[in-house]
Amino acid sequence: MSSLSSRFPGTLRRLALACALGGSSLALADSQPLSLDLPGQSLEAMVHALAHESGVAIAADSRLLAGRSAPALHGRYTVLQALRLLLAGSELVAVEENGVIILRGPGDDGALTLGATTVNAAGFNSDLPESYSGGQVARGARVGMLGNRDLMDTPFSVTAYTAKTIENQQSGTVGAVLRNDPSIRFSTGEGHAYENFMIRGYALDSTELALGGLYGLAPDGHVPTEFLERVEVLKGPGALLNGMAPNGGVGGVVNLVPKRAGEAPLTRLTTSYVSDGYVAEHIDIGRRFADGRFGVRFNGVYGSGDTGVNEQSKDRTLASLGLDYRGDDFKLELDAYESHETLDNGSPMMAGFSKLKQVTRAPKPDTNILEGIHAKQISKAVVVRGEYQLDDNWSAYASVGGARTRYDGFLNGTRVVVTKADGTASGETYNQAGYTHSLSTEAGLRGNFMTGPVSHQLVLSTTLLHQDIGRAPTVTGKEYTTNIYHPGKAIIAADHGSSTKTGDNTLSSFAVADTLGFLDERVLLTLGVRAQRVRQKLSKPSYDERKLTPALGIVLKPWDAPVSLYANYIEGLTQGGIVTDVNAANHDEQFAPYVAKQMEAGVKWDLGDFTHTLALFQIEKPSMIYDKPSNRYSDDGEQRNRGVEWSMFGEVTPSVRLLGGVTYTRAVLTKTASGAMDGNTARGVPAWSANLGAEWDLPWVQGLTLTALGIHSSSQYLDSANDLKIPQWTRYDLGARYATRVLSKDVTLRASLENVENRAYWAGVFNDGYATVSEPRTLKLSASIDF
Repeated sequence: MSSLSSRFPGTLRRLALACALGGSSLALADSQPLSLDLPGQSLEAMVHALAHESGVAIAADSRLLAGRSAPALHGRYTVLQALRLLLAGSELVAVEENGVIILRGPGDDGALTLGATTVNAAGFNSDLPESYSGGQVARGARVGMLGNRDLMDTPFSVTAYTAKTIENQQSGTVGAVLRNDPSIRFSTGEGHAYENFMIRGYALDSTELALGGLYGLAPDGHVPTEFLERVEVLKGPGALLNGMAPNGGVGGVVNLVPKRAGEAPLTRLTTSYVSDGYVAEHIDIGRRFADGRFGVRFNGVYGSGDTGVNEQSKDRTLASLGLDYRGDDFKLELDAYESHETLDNGSPMMAGFSKLKQVTRAPKPDTNILEGIHAKQISKAVVVRGEYQLDDNWSAYASVGGARTRYDGFLNGTRVVVTKADGTASGETYNQAGYTHSLSTEAGLRGNFMTGPVSHQLVLSTTLLHQDIGRAPTVTGKEYTTNIYHPGKAIIAADHGSSTKTGDNTLSSFAVADTLGFLDERVLLTLGVRAQRVRQKLSKPSYDERKLTPALGIVLKPWDAPVSLYANYIEGLTQGGIVTDVNAANHDEQFAPYVAKQMEAGVKWDLGDFTHTLALFQIEKPSMIYDKPSNRYSDDGEQRNRGVEWSMFGEVTPSVRLLGGVTYTRAVLTKTASGAMDGNTARGVPAWSANLGAEWDLPWVQGLTLTALGIHSSSQYLDSANDLKIPQWTRYDLGARYATRVLSKDVTLRASLENVENRAYWAGVFNDGYATVSEPRTLKLSASIDF
């Protein structure tokens, strides 16, 4: 831009300039239609938003834009078409100069200059990749210490779901967002206190989600989405990329990206309703000050009412604040949140069949198996991040965050064991309490340089996660008899005592990685290694383990067509698993750290508006095996998952968007005790799983969109012995949304009906031998208005 400044001398009070990497020419801007969903706002704010969405540099004297308003843009336009609509009826015109679109008024002699204004054109690695065509996912995601990478340049399988998808699907929790992924299934139900997942056939509990790349800081239990801009999924062990997961998850990494204030002012109020009577209010406010350098984003939520489980109710509050400052060569960010959630008078169904030796039909999805129980979770955290541009090629970054979570009530053990084919079951309740205090840090150095014809993207990183964990002695109620189809009154366990410190864990590491580019970046080779250390002082036994874990990834772009071939091999030292089965003789025992290994190869094909990814993978990790005679779990087994994934997303036509895929997984137990279970299928892993979501903008009614989602899982084994199996299932969701203007305000109305057929089925597997019931038919309504 310095050349532009020298060609057009003069004075300028303020220049409104929004640009992204590689400012495109006007001809290019006019040849690539964009899917735009921008609310009506000031013309200056709209210009910034359009430049951000398109990646095209747009410049104008702010005096030309001052006092002008711009209509909403909902639809598919090229940048030039969008500008023509925005400037219609005015005397302003758009011209191209040196790769920048300049907005000029009548008699303008071109005397534009940047003067002393400095503009950061997405130069920091922390800036988010732009949305892909259709807006449901992003073009890239954070790949751990490697930073934000484009999908086609990444030797891993990554998907980043956008805030637009979260809002349009009315996804109140991260679990609801992850329903879009065919490689992810759930091991707990919607009305349960925790959302636990299976990624590529391996368990990932809600405590292992990362916030801004740091473990240990995400909210406990249900993770709310109102303060999130992206939910990023990186599949496979992420130890080199992200450091060590707190509880041993190796199937993938879920990273949560907090919201930031956009260029356009935002004040949005959303009122939502979820059957059978839950109502919530959400306020979202974003502003930028100091010529756009300082941003403030606030989200506040209050919700209360009955859930889809009979007689169960929920109260929830969330307050979050995101601050950021963009300096000339540095960037600072702060995120803080506090989340409270209380579930009262019940729990959805979890049923075991080890005594009956057969699986009975599923009860109604809204069955409340444990009326009278309650659960409360409180989470709060503060995170500070900074990035400093040392020069054009090198930058330093650091993050530090602290979190405190605590829980109280009947959160685990909310299940019964079926003893007769008519549904008769025995049950016990478990009253628990505990806390986790976390300190999480990351620091590093990134640099770009050349050695001859080879480019380098070098990263050095160090991480530390320290957690103090406290637990109260679990109080067990007397055994009682009930029925899963007609539950009786549960015997509620007595109050628990106070929590005492039971865990003192420190996970630390140092890593180095280099991405080498050959043949004009047609070949990208990533080499890395992480030195990891696990210290567990209060576990029995205590551990102090060290391990070097390598990683290798390669991306090949052999043709002019937008196709990337990729492969990776990655290892990771992971904290050993904890026995969560409250009935086990060694409940709460934590096993030694272990090394997981993944090999993956695949192809990515970007058609411009639609992308396909095909991946083959194998992951090996030690696994816990349950021994019935001793009623104990051991870690002497190994689980090997091999699979094929096909995923796709984007626009089929300008009015039709698809998101989904199919996964085949063969999960096998190996190296089991005495080989007794070698070759068995791992519990809770369906061989086939598929998702297909579709959106259709109706041509006859502007602003009206119809949506549909189908989810399928094949049968799953309930236990490691493969004696029990739940049948396959398929469910369908339908929805619609309507975007319009009322009294000069942008209004969006949304409606969805989940599990349309109200099908009752066993949906997933928790621990060894317990099945979770499906969610009931659920109506969701919401209305958003931008002030």
